[in-house]
Amino acid sequence: MKIYQLRLSWCLMFFTWSGGGWLAAGPVEDWARMSPIIPQGYVCYHASNPVKIDGQLDEAAWQAVPWTENFADIEGAAKPSPRFRTRAKMLWDAEYFYVAAELEEPHVWATLTQHDTVIFNDNDFEVFIDPDGDSHEYYEFEINALNTGWDLRLKKPYKDGGPALNEWEIPGLKTAVHINGTLNHPGDTDIGWTVEIAFPWKALAEFAGRPVPPAEGEQWRVNFSRVEWLTDIVEGKYRKQPGKKEDNWVWSPQGIIDMHRPEKWGYVQFTHQPIGSVAFAPDPAAAAKNQLHQIYYAQRAYQEKNGRWATSLGQLTLDTAPKTIGTPTLKSSPGGFEVTVEIKSPDGKIQHCHIRQDARVWSD
Repeated sequence: MKIYQLRLSWCLMFFTWSGGGWLAAGPVEDWARMSPIIPQGYVCYHASNPVKIDGQLDEAAWQAVPWTENFADIEGAAKPSPRFRTRAKMLWDAEYFYVAAELEEPHVWATLTQHDTVIFNDNDFEVFIDPDGDSHEYYEFEINALNTGWDLRLKKPYKDGGPALNEWEIPGLKTAVHINGTLNHPGDTDIGWTVEIAFPWKALAEFAGRPVPPAEGEQWRVNFSRVEWLTDIVEGKYRKQPGKKEDNWVWSPQGIIDMHRPEKWGYVQFTHQPIGSVAFAPDPAAAAKNQLHQIYYAQRAYQEKNGRWATSLGQLTLDTAPKTIGTPTLKSSPGGFEVTVEIKSPDGKIQHCHIRQDARVWSD
């Protein structure tokens, strides 16, 4: 038990500085870099044929659906494009949410074989899923080229206190990896590796807070990350270059080096309609949520400086809000605050969006 606690504590500490962790300078600086990011969107179609989880993406169901955009650096356009292409596809049926990924890689290697090891110490592929988009109660899964996985659930982001529930497992999960080349063989050049993952709706439903499979047109917040280490070949083996940090390449950029900012994850829109017949519908509350997060980060900065939360918006330094969004209101709550903004939904109904001190965001 002590060994487990020490390992998990080390993992949490590690996330404050690397591996998709928190490397930002401060709340206001965080948001200045995150704010311009527009999350990606993807229409997830119902699988027209059975999907065999073997790591090879040759089934008719996969061939029929589009790839995501090529992955970018986690910080977005401010950084160079990744050296190798990464892209993903998604499908769903009555039992599973399917994710496939293609990772270009001239030298495929992996070392970790124990389940729930810190997989991003190898090159890896990672999936993040927030079913109801409230930035809390979300899932993370990592896999390496040896098909070794790490599944965990977070009650809330690390910056808001976590914690990571490393003991959480995904009953019925199916995964497979296919190497297009040779694994751990420095003497040749590979093409890359492909990944297939089938997440059972039954497992995701446990903490999703909503029915599964999703209803027609429903959107979940999802993101993908690829960790890539620079290596040298030394005495016929791959070795990480000393002192070099890993690259983080993602589907939907975060703006900062931290995958645990769900407000900037992509949107996945589920549909039963024929493949290619549905257009992605941007979140009509996106601008309001952006404004709420700006206030949240300003509050974080105010609290760090003053040891308490601001009790009025006038105490915070904020940009001028877009004219399409109603005036936000701030009220204090036991141990924190709640900010609310009123917007009009596409059907003309009034909707209220909220955020509180631990970054949970919701609408009613």
